[in-house]
Amino acid sequence: MSRVAKSRARIPSKILIAGASVLALGSFNASAQQAAVGFPPSDLSDAPYEFATAEQGGIRVDVVADGLARPFSFAFLPSGDILVTERGVALRLIRGATRSSPTLVDEPVAGAPPRGVGRGRGLHDVAVHPDFARNGYVYFTYNGAVESEDNQNLSRLTLGRARYADGELTGAEVLFEGEAAQTTSGSRIAFAPGGYVYLTTGAPFGTEAQDVGSVYGKVLRLTEDGGIPDDNPFVGTPGARGEVFTLGHRDQLGLTVHPQTGAVLAVEHGPNGGDEVNLILAGRNYGWPDYSYGRSYEGPRHSELPLGPDTEQPLVLWVPSIGPTGMTFYFGDGIP
Repeated sequence: MSRVAKSRARIPSKILIAGASVLALGSFNASAQQAAVGFPPSDLSDAPYEFATAEQGGIRVDVVADGLARPFSFAFLPSGDILVTERGVALRLIRGATRSSPTLVDEPVAGAPPRGVGRGRGLHDVAVHPDFARNGYVYFTYNGAVESEDNQNLSRLTLGRARYADGELTGAEVLFEGEAAQTTSGSRIAFAPGGYVYLTTGAPFGTEAQDVGSVYGKVLRLTEDGGIPDDNPFVGTPGARGEVFTLGHRDQLGLTVHPQTGAVLAVEHGPNGGDEVNLILAGRNYGWPDYSYGRSYEGPRHSELPLGPDTEQPLVLWVPSIGPTGMTFYFGDGIP
């Protein structure tokens, strides 16, 4: 059973990163012959509960809602309610999430993209516009199915927006669509000062990440209406998609923008190790699939060298993989 939870503890880092292993919480029974390694699993049958990490113990977790199918993203509304995407399935609402008795509404939010059929299709990220109180806009990404005569599993990454009120999305419109592809994966949305929207796209297995004529394996930068900013680095380059801001990415499942400096950070999955946090700089190449710190799933190193002469070094690297996902800057005092 999947849950949305909140935690409180003394965690020194000011950048909070969620790992897939944390989001998919569960317990297991080790063999009696196997020596205990690491920290004991938490008992999730009772809440609140505590768990420990390599950096910090005694992290208290309170369950906000459970019974969700593959919760992938959430966004706070000014009211304290939360919109939660069930990946590929539906958009859900948790009422009173910041109060003592939050409630997961039984019926999905009306007006969201339809349920996906096939690998990776359907709803992914959700984000509330910074000026939601005035315009009511909610943005979302989804992989829409593409009709194909040769029965390929094609989909098209799409950025949409709609106005939200009273548990319903209305006036939905498509702001951006990628080309039809087999390599579409999860995507993230982040708003930035100046009226920009950043969007991550994946290209885990093909060569699209090095092709500026494809939107996949990239960080894209758009205007809030889905337009292409004039100063994007590949505007005017023959054969290039003007939305491309950076290239050479694999699966990017975390994205955040520093609210004061505008610095953009993205979290990227390597194939088997080589997970990264990258500082996103206009026009830069982050290496995939030509270079990687990770190994192939069969075991050999993915590339002879982890970096090329014109590739960007990650800010943070994990070997072996930790499966990092969501990431945000934290400025509160609840976690010192």
